[in-house]
Amino acid sequence: MTNPPHVLLVDDSAEIRKAVARYLEKNDMRVTSAVDAAQMDDLLKVGRYDLIVLDVMMPGEDGISVCRRLSAKGSAPILMLTALGEEMDRIIGLEVGADDYLPKPFNPRELLARIKAILRRAQKPKALAGSLTGSRVRFADWTLETDTRRLVAADGREDVLTTSEFKLLTILLERPRIIMSREQLFDLSVGRIPAAFDRTIDNQISRLRRKIEDNPGRPKIITTVRNGGYCLATDVEVKQ
Repeated sequence: MTNPPHVLLVDDSAEIRKAVARYLEKNDMRVTSAVDAAQMDDLLKVGRYDLIVLDVMMPGEDGISVCRRLSAKGSAPILMLTALGEEMDRIIGLEVGADDYLPKPFNPRELLARIKAILRRAQKPKALAGSLTGSRVRFADWTLETDTRRLVAADGREDVLTTSEFKLLTILLERPRIIMSREQLFDLSVGRIPAAFDRTIDNQISRLRRKIEDNPGRPKIITTVRNGGYCLATDVEVKQ
């Protein structure tokens, strides 16, 4: 069973956010919402999204600026929501990297159809290591070779990670010194929200600690943050 597409909806209108989220979720999509660019940036730090629905007119940084910035980083595909009749917004949006646009007010069915079309065009096999694919990643006294999943210590000791261990470690390596909740880690590694009392992430963290920590009982690399989650508490160096 494939994971449903995860859409990040950025719009300052609470009415639009609720209506769009409700409709897309009824049509087998996951939706996370942000009220402005600042909240969007926070969500992008800890989440992975298949598509961004982005309003042009927002308080603070506007949608055109956001689109230009995200496109320069090679972000997820972007569908822009523009004011009816604002042709220049649509032209500029496409010029700075938007994949499509839809003028307000819009029919939710058309929005869904456009999202599906963009996802079909953008669909590519996703590398397990995310942005670290093909890299050698150094952290603490370890080097992770992402092509082989080999974990090599400074003294030459080696270990090969399981698929789940490798996925979780690369998620943390992509976000050094950022506190990640159990729910966020589960979402990124599995693609859904965990059930109540699910200890999957805690168990995987324990296994990783046994492999990379000098003293797993007093971890210094993957630390526990009380009422927060976990954090990779070391710098990361990526070499291609």
